[in-house]
Amino acid sequence: MFLIKRKPIVAVVEIHGTIGTKIKDSTYSRVLDGIAKNKRYGALVLDIDSPGGSATGSDLLYHSIKRVSASKPVVAYIRGLGASGGYYLGCAANQIVSLPTALVGSIGVIHIRPIIEQLLNKVGVEISIFKEGYLKDMSGFWRPPTDEESDKFQSLLNEMYETFVKVVSDGRHMDRDHVLALATGELYTAQKGYETGLVDVLADFQRSIEIAAELGGSKPTPKWVRPKKAFSARMLGRESSSMNILTNGINQLTSGGIYYLDPGHILGDR
Repeated sequence: MFLIKRKPIVAVVEIHGTIGTKIKDSTYSRVLDGIAKNKRYGALVLDIDSPGGSATGSDLLYHSIKRVSASKPVVAYIRGLGASGGYYLGCAANQIVSLPTALVGSIGVIHIRPIIEQLLNKVGVEISIFKEGYLKDMSGFWRPPTDEESDKFQSLLNEMYETFVKVVSDGRHMDRDHVLALATGELYTAQKGYETGLVDVLADFQRSIEIAAELGGSKPTPKWVRPKKAFSARMLGRESSSMNILTNGINQLTSGGIYYLDPGHILGDR
């Protein structure tokens, strides 16, 4: 009896939206780990349309993608926006394919610190703080930072920025000085990205599938792999109202944090 060995196919994972809110990093990390172990998939295409998001969430997904690339080729396809953390993920792939009119880059880090001291004063709210460790409330929203605290925050940002630069340098096989010249936080068209080495191929989604199949010795047959929705989420349906989007964005803004995120999307997915 002869067994016919089936040729593997190409897994497709969509990274559409802000990392850490719409793209839950822990959930997608499990999806990627499953693809890495599944012999049915000979390659992976990351379908990216993301402004980035949480710095730690981006780094978690980056390492999950690297685990996939250790056993099978990964192609990142940027269809609309591969900015900041979205581009960070692309650097874990073997190749980056993009539509010429897509936007890439925004290589940098931003710290969001809301200060609502004046608002609290206007509504007559006082906040009493008890602490041990004189810098424990340095990220508090009820007062502006001191000069020392600003220096501390800048030191944190410098470290996170250097991590991003190294990820791009390693992933794109670029000299650090060349990456620094591009890592201004600005967006580039994919055409410009191609000229500067941020993008490998200017093409559409179908071509990215073909490239992944060629690299992995797979059939050019895509199979979309998505996280399973919880029962409660299936019952309630998708959160798509403008109010929910705005509320999520405001919550993100007021909670502060360090982000690999294009500033135009600070209030979340539109």
